[in-house]
Amino acid sequence: MLGIYGGTFNPVHYGHLRTALEVKEIFGLQEMRLLPCSLPAHRENPEVSAEMRLEMLNLALEKQSQLQVDSREIRRTGVSYMVDTLKSLRNEANEQPIILFMGSDAFNGLSTWHCWQDLFLYAHIVVMTRPQFTPIVLHDFYKDKQVIDSNSLKSCVSGKIYFQQVRQLDISATDIRKAFSEQKDPSFLLPEIIIEYIRGHHLYGT
Repeated sequence: MLGIYGGTFNPVHYGHLRTALEVKEIFGLQEMRLLPCSLPAHRENPEVSAEMRLEMLNLALEKQSQLQVDSREIRRTGVSYMVDTLKSLRNEANEQPIILFMGSDAFNGLSTWHCWQDLFLYAHIVVMTRPQFTPIVLHDFYKDKQVIDSNSLKSCVSGKIYFQQVRQLDISATDIRKAFSEQKDPSFLLPEIIIEYIRGHHLYGT
């Protein structure tokens, strides 16, 4: 199975990396790809360029092989719509199941995404929840697709939804950017090589 974890990664931090590694192991994925978006459809454009965010992500992963970077949304012009990304991945993956991982906040806003119902044509969706997560009252569209056994995701290439509790680190990219702008030390929140990159390029008000 192929896992996809998207975001702006502005900047990438240990919360992203630890979560991605954990779900890769839980679901026994052959690949887990971190997919930085170029122009997000549901938030303001990041103040740091897509190319720099991609460089930071590559730096964070260059000395390990468990996670990979997929840069297709940055190479593609225009707004980064996930449905287009999953469609292109499906064309490459053939009959391999694809899992799109997202947090509960993103899932709560899923109905505002471009062609959101079509996401299930190309992939499964796994909603990553925290231990204190309050179950969501699911719309009928989701109820028909929800499975309670993660092994069910292996039996077909797309179309299912599953909720998985993960040990998410309470690290926020917003707080990291604020720490840089206030000249505070962000050590142990993100890889040291990313801290050096941010300071070297004078990002986030450094």
